[in-house]
Amino acid sequence: MDAHGIITALAPIVPGTVYEAGASVDFATLYVPANRLVETCLALRDTPSLRFTALVEVTAADYFPRDPRFEVVYHLLSIPNRLRLRLKVRANETGSVPTVQDVWPSAGWLEREVWDMFGIVFEGHPDLRRLLMPEDWEGHPQRKDYPVQIRKPAQTYEPLEISEEEFKANLQRDRTRRMAH
Repeated sequence: MDAHGIITALAPIVPGTVYEAGASVDFATLYVPANRLVETCLALRDTPSLRFTALVEVTAADYFPRDPRFEVVYHLLSIPNRLRLRLKVRANETGSVPTVQDVWPSAGWLEREVWDMFGIVFEGHPDLRRLLMPEDWEGHPQRKDYPVQIRKPAQTYEPLEISEEEFKANLQRDRTRRMAH
């Protein structure tokens, strides 16, 4: 089923929603308005001809300086119907996207990752906090305007379990073994 077929199936279930078929080379892509995302996801999950019961991935793309700047991307899978679908939701820099965690519980971690890396807020998410970066990290490193030359000292310190002499002896032992083989 292509994007137009999915739009045709969704139209009577989520009336008044304007969907847009996206260009794609692998599987159907559909643009969904942010304010109709949850309704659309429920319809995609619960409609027998669709049954997208698995949320595979949530990620984002930053198109800085374009407005809207971001696209949040959801990859869905319908195992019984052997279909894949890519949903895209546009969001500007100060905008937000509703959480789909009530539709697919696995979205919790995936949305936290997107927030951590891109700074996109998921409205209604019960635990939106850092997942990949340290809690004291400033900014969101996947944004195109993130300063990549940033210098930040390490915040944690764990001493070596061996002394410097033991470390040098281990290096010498490893070199000797490699030369022997």
